Amino acid sequence: MSSENAYIRLIRTNSNFRNLWISQSIANFGDWFGMLAIYALIQQYTDSEILIGLIIVVKLMSFSVFSPVAGYLTDRYSRKKLMFWCDIGRAGIVLLLLLVQNETMLPLVYVLISIQMMMAAIFEPAKSSSIPNITSREELVTANVISTLSWSIIFTLGMAIGGFATAAFGIAVVFVLNALTYLVSAIFIQKTQIPYLRTREELESMTSPLDGIRKGFIFLRGEQQILRPALAKAWLEISIGALVYMLILIADDILMMGSIGLGLLYASRGLGTAIGPVVIRRFFPDETKWIQAIGICMALVGFGYMLVGLTSTVWIMMILVVFAHAGSGANWVISTILIQKRTPDEYRGRVFSTEWLIFTLVESVSVMIAASLLYFNIISLSGNVILFGALLVVASIFWHLIITRRERGWQQKVLKDITVPEVQNLATASHLGKQKARI
Repeated sequence: MSSENAYIRLIRTNSNFRNLWISQSIANFGDWFGMLAIYALIQQYTDSEILIGLIIVVKLMSFSVFSPVAGYLTDRYSRKKLMFWCDIGRAGIVLLLLLVQNETMLPLVYVLISIQMMMAAIFEPAKSSSIPNITSREELVTANVISTLSWSIIFTLGMAIGGFATAAFGIAVVFVLNALTYLVSAIFIQKTQIPYLRTREELESMTSPLDGIRKGFIFLRGEQQILRPALAKAWLEISIGALVYMLILIADDILMMGSIGLGLLYASRGLGTAIGPVVIRRFFPDETKWIQAIGICMALVGFGYMLVGLTSTVWIMMILVVFAHAGSGANWVISTILIQKRTPDEYRGRVFSTEWLIFTLVESVSVMIAASLLYFNIISLSGNVILFGALLVVASIFWHLIITRRERGWQQKVLKDITVPEVQNLATASHLGKQKARI
């Protein structure tokens, strides 16, 4: 059966994955559809580059700070119920943004977005942790590619349509539609059956949030084969956070196209993210080479954005953004699949939340450095893009020198006596463990 048919077959035959996928797609559309309205709301009352950068940092830091608690919650309680109530809560938060009617109320935007991101900090690891529980091992890679493809397509449509909708219908209409997407998402979450695979003993061992968080950190630190892919997104975010932030400014200051220009650039980003996971499977079908592939993808992102900084033509810039984000999309899918395969269910929520914690902290620093360089006129916008692109190329070199070498050493030490197919079917090596009883 072709890979294309495998995607269709999984959606058609696995109702639980289908419901979760539809929920994710609808909520993601609302996220990106409403994103430009938030930027437009801030720009309506201020033209400060720092304040625009600050909303990104508030989102990332709120996600980061709450991630350890979110990881504990997703391992301790029903992931389905957590995702359902997060959707309901986020719908209410978006509607409260309608209260912002003048410059003095701008601080409310930051407070509400902070709360929204705390809910997202629960939803995202709960979703990622649930996918292995509703798919077979053979379906897992296909499921993650579908999730990323749909995220990318929805991102492309959401940002493109959101840019036009914000300009044509206004901020308030976009916020109302955004809230409705969360409510529809909650309906599909409610229809999804997600097996509860943690044993009673495991749940009883997590009665204390602080102890549960501490055990999660200890586990990840001791399992280097899980820590390596968990660092992949953070390694990329050394630069990509700043580069994506600067796309907002490029649309205004270089392309002179405002929300429409940003919609086109973000649509290109989404298209690249969709292409990357499909292409990487063709070039790296051997899962034992995926850590190496992550470093290569980082270099592609860096080179792509260095060229973005050298052009002011919209269609050339769009092609380069597609190319760059093909690398970032492949990075995301590869690292996510490796974490899902290598982590036992009782720790999966905390591992994913820790991954989000690390990479959002790095992304926050990246964005603030870029915003500060621009605010204090230390370097031009184009120069800043080239600088952060080059930094990512350097980061990819260090990834190969440090992470790829350690991965090879681990494979040689632990997996030297098993066949390649067995390596590609990692559960992984040190955690083959028994199937957990349903509670």
